[in-house]
Amino acid sequence: MVTKRKPSWHDDEITAVAELARGFFDRELIAKREQWDAQHRVDRSVWLEAGKLGLLCCSIPEEYGGGGGTFAHDLAVFEAQGYCGDYALGNSVHSGIVAHYVLEYGSEEQKKAWLPGMATGEILGAIGMTEPGTGSDLKAITTSATRDGDHYVVNGSKTFITNGGSADMIALAVKTDPKAGAKGVSLLIVDLRDCEGFAVGRVLDKVGQHGADTSELSFTDVRVPVSNLLGESEGLGFGQLMAQLVQERLIIGAQAIGTIERAVEETVAYTKARQAFGHNLFEFQNTAFELAECQTIARTCRVFLDNCIEDHLNGELDGADAAMVKYWLTEQQCAVVDRCVQLYGGYGYMREYPIARMYEDSRVQKIYAGANEVMKGIIAKSL
Repeated sequence: MVTKRKPSWHDDEITAVAELARGFFDRELIAKREQWDAQHRVDRSVWLEAGKLGLLCCSIPEEYGGGGGTFAHDLAVFEAQGYCGDYALGNSVHSGIVAHYVLEYGSEEQKKAWLPGMATGEILGAIGMTEPGTGSDLKAITTSATRDGDHYVVNGSKTFITNGGSADMIALAVKTDPKAGAKGVSLLIVDLRDCEGFAVGRVLDKVGQHGADTSELSFTDVRVPVSNLLGESEGLGFGQLMAQLVQERLIIGAQAIGTIERAVEETVAYTKARQAFGHNLFEFQNTAFELAECQTIARTCRVFLDNCIEDHLNGELDGADAAMVKYWLTEQQCAVVDRCVQLYGGYGYMREYPIARMYEDSRVQKIYAGANEVMKGIIAKSL
């Protein structure tokens, strides 16, 4: 049995949330995985059930329909999803990112209009940053929002959008001043329901995370009320994005540690049960040493993540440390899962085994929320 370290930021309530979330993900994601993989999205009924259980928008204040907890409650849910080994439900984007853009930068009217529905799962959120020609360089986006009286006219396209084909609203990064670089970026809330000029393109065929709704979106002369601007004025979007990316990278770290710990746990159990040459696999020194190293990696990643979560809850986590969490834990996630796959032998390559799903789902963690090479650049600038 793998000895688990209880996260230092867990109290009894947060532990209870984590346990509730694990049961929910096992029941609604893992048990129905083939269905979600085939249709490349999770049914809205799953979102509604998550809302009933209080697993959406945990840290949004109660006055806006949320759980009224701290971000630790959200992180417990995200970590539990990583532990279950399935990334199909885009709740980390919905609750951990989009809801907090609205909470931090939205007007009182915007908060009341969007957050209660997001907490129940009746309104599904997405965020639109990446474009076909623009990844981590957000100031280079070309999607435009041109002022026309009381509306903006939006034109452009986005890609790799989590929840893109299912979303009811999107926090959309646009250029309100194409000549101003980063200072020309703004964020608009776009209501995608019955939205003339909006279209969902391909639901993308990915290497992993097959059950996740990841789509291309296009906007052609979409009219968005000026009142949907996030923030007090135009040009604040780049700073808003940068500020929230710190929290987003912590979310990635929480998912990564969940997967790392589950991979080690599953592989220890498998190698102790699997027989070869008259012994179980764990009795071979190479197997035992590999897992000893993987468990050490898991423990050190856990300690580092817990420290950063505590800093974040205290308002002290800086961009460099958030970049370290995202870079280091996702690198270790991929490395540990790969080593565990090897210990399964041929069965590690079979998707009927959770370790194989972890293998294909983990790779993109090093890419989104800022590629790991970008993370290293952020860290280097802090030296």
